[in-house]
Amino acid sequence: MEDKEIRKIYEKEIKKVESRIARIFKKRNPRSLYLPAEYILASGGKRIRPFLVLASAKAVGADFSRVYNAAVAVELLHNFTLVHDDIMDNADKRRNMMTLHKKFDLGTAILTGDSLTAYAYKYLIKDAKDKIAEVISLFTDGVIEVCEGQSFDGEFEHRNDVAIDEYMNMIKKKTAALLEMCCAIGGVLGGGSEEEIRHLRNYGKNLGIAFQLRDDLLDIAADEKEFGKKIGGDLVEGKKTFLLLKSLELAKGKEKKLLMQVIRKNGIEREKVLEYKALYERLGVFEIVEKEISKYTKRALKSLEALKNDEGKELLDWIARELLERKK
Repeated sequence: MEDKEIRKIYEKEIKKVESRIARIFKKRNPRSLYLPAEYILASGGKRIRPFLVLASAKAVGADFSRVYNAAVAVELLHNFTLVHDDIMDNADKRRNMMTLHKKFDLGTAILTGDSLTAYAYKYLIKDAKDKIAEVISLFTDGVIEVCEGQSFDGEFEHRNDVAIDEYMNMIKKKTAALLEMCCAIGGVLGGGSEEEIRHLRNYGKNLGIAFQLRDDLLDIAADEKEFGKKIGGDLVEGKKTFLLLKSLELAKGKEKKLLMQVIRKNGIEREKVLEYKALYERLGVFEIVEKEISKYTKRALKSLEALKNDEGKELLDWIARELLERKK
């Protein structure tokens, strides 16, 4: 299939998922709980995770219709993680909209996040049928890993000695585990074999790592017009990303001292972002990250070779390429 044809499938199927999501909380009371839920779910996003469920089911020979509710479930869960992530970061905006705890209040945001998790399980069960124990276990393990990853991320804020291996372990949990879980659930509900599900999990895990590394890179190297916001947010907030940690490995003398200021001061002034961007460029860090993104994307794509359904494989191949080449 051509990319245009695949994109049409993606847009058509995601509309079906979004239509189901829009009906969940509509006219449901109390509005003090369900209006904030509608707000966060209407804020958009790429809907990568529900499409991974759909495409993974297709990759083992099942129809999309077998996993629509599961696709809804993972999107609800993903938004729960965003709500609580924003609370922990005290973020003001997400997707160019006020974060939930800023738009409403902290208590409402916490309760809304909790309700999104409960509804996620409710919708997952609709598709689980005779595989309920396996699917619930996969889903719950995904939630646990995301929470562990978020906790590691929080720990790193207070440490000056974070290693790249630790960072990679953190993003495997915080970002990649959820994508891996989506692929596994799609495969299980689609009736895939143990071998097919293993390959789908490898695909999702490696895709998730590449996805997060691309996020890290775009934060400093993106074109601001395409990116839709100012670059350098991670440096301003003092986040210990792959780029910062790799730069600390490579730098010497004055350059290393400059980088250590990001750690010691827990961030930099916004006006210094371009200075640090130039430092990253001199150290060759952008090229290093691009190679890592390419490496993990290739690993993801290689995992597809053992799958039998050509349409599903093409959909998963397309997602990986879209994420590899994205500009925002």
